[in-house]
Amino acid sequence: MKNNLRQEGKFTYLEKGEGTPIVILHGLMGGLSNFDGVVDFFPPKGYKVLIPELPLYSMSLLKTSVGTFAKYLKEFIDFKGYDDVILLGNSLGGHIALLATKLYPEIVKGLVITGSSGLYENAMGESYPRRGDYEFIKKKAQNVFYDPEVATKEIVDEVYETVSDRNKLVKTLAIAKSAIRHNMAKDLPKMKTPTCIIWGKNDDVTPPEVAEDFKRLLPDADLFWIDKCGHAAMMEHPDLFNEILYDWMQKRNF
Repeated sequence: MKNNLRQEGKFTYLEKGEGTPIVILHGLMGGLSNFDGVVDFFPPKGYKVLIPELPLYSMSLLKTSVGTFAKYLKEFIDFKGYDDVILLGNSLGGHIALLATKLYPEIVKGLVITGSSGLYENAMGESYPRRGDYEFIKKKAQNVFYDPEVATKEIVDEVYETVSDRNKLVKTLAIAKSAIRHNMAKDLPKMKTPTCIIWGKNDDVTPPEVAEDFKRLLPDADLFWIDKCGHAAMMEHPDLFNEILYDWMQKRNF
């Protein structure tokens, strides 16, 4: 996946396919490869999939916030010259997508969130910072999934590397605090963008009632459940995730 990345101006991103742009936002601990299933499925169906690498660790500490990432996303969409896009975000990425949709509704024709923060305070995991404790980090990573086997050594190593790097750890905590400050409960009822909510029934990070709250608060939202599924549905059940999303986009004429 990494070798397909393009670098243009200040943006590093993956791009595949031609057609309606789907811009994907990864989460705090989730690399671009979490979306392999989506990246493979949609281009043959007439969509262009783009995943910008978010500057989670390269901004100054003062600028490390959900709001700054939403602006960065808008700059990326402008840079690519798109008038309207579909945004798809998981976890923190869902939160950034929600905030961008609130701030720039004219450029977002559809919104897709899965395991998204934005309503629920624990979404970032309050007990991340146990530096140097590999077993603890491994357990934390496994907890993200219904099936702990999905947390491969590669995934655990990536999380371990992030929390062992002091700069990244400080930024991770700043982002988590910013996410809690940016609670969107009051904003959602005003957001009329068609929204597809896909949620794992066994999500321990953002529990199922969070999805129900999103559904209740957003004026035009459809909620779909995936059984035996944790916080990252597009990784744990990629085929079902893609099928649900594709059907929804067809029904909405996207």
